Amino acid sequence: MHPAAEDSPLGKASQYVSTYAPELLFPIPRAAKWAELGLSAQALPYVGVDLWNCYELSWLLPSGKPVVAIAEFTIPCESPNIIESKSFKLYLNSLNQTVFDTTAAVQACLVKDLSAAAGKAVGVRIQRLSEVEGQGIKALPGVCVDDLEIFPTDYSQPRPELLRCDTARVVEESLHSHLLKSNCPVTSQPDWGSLAVSYTGPALDHASFLAYLVSFREHSDFHEQCVERVFMDLQRLLKPERLTVFARYVRRGGLDINPYRSTHEVTFDNARLARQ
Repeated sequence: MHPAAEDSPLGKASQYVSTYAPELLFPIPRAAKWAELGLSAQALPYVGVDLWNCYELSWLLPSGKPVVAIAEFTIPCESPNIIESKSFKLYLNSLNQTVFDTTAAVQACLVKDLSAAAGKAVGVRIQRLSEVEGQGIKALPGVCVDDLEIFPTDYSQPRPELLRCDTARVVEESLHSHLLKSNCPVTSQPDWGSLAVSYTGPALDHASFLAYLVSFREHSDFHEQCVERVFMDLQRLLKPERLTVFARYVRRGGLDINPYRSTHEVTFDNARLARQ
């Protein structure tokens, strides 16, 4: 379990508060998991963001009429803290019976509170349902490796030793899989996701990559740390010129979490997948 997670509201009975309560947000420092991967805040080998989508945002107008909307939150990967997801949900619920004069006022409130919890400026975009309806469902880039034949025997922890590459052949390619599963480190509930990799470097053996991802199946960690672990394992194996790793997780409690990590500045596309 993450050293700070046991104090979070995860896995505990919670009273649902429907009026503004920013104190519900529960930050968890990233430092312990960075140290586990041999990283430090001063020298992260990647840039990126955690993109959160909220499908249950609501508040009241001064007339008492409710509003519903969809929100996108962009949390910098170098922020000192992640925000524990249940506390995030409880906080968002606290807006349900809270009056705001304008959507801009809601956005300003979210930016202020989430930035304070994350320890770095968080981006917030609020959209009407009509804006989101036209965006449709997207597919992940590159080759899907899910139909390759593998023979997994160990699902207990990530096994980077399974990864293979051909150092004599340099390629530029994108791969993805929908077979990513890990478990919440507090509740042990399953977290389902799809993961994509784009890189320039020694050719990664596709079957070994799939076997490696499947080895996460009973691993307990937060979404953000799973993606960072994949990034670091591929970085150490391939020593690529360029590498981007991201995951699109299935939503829980009206929220989905989508961590993106890259060796270089890229535009992170918050494109919704079929399971989202």
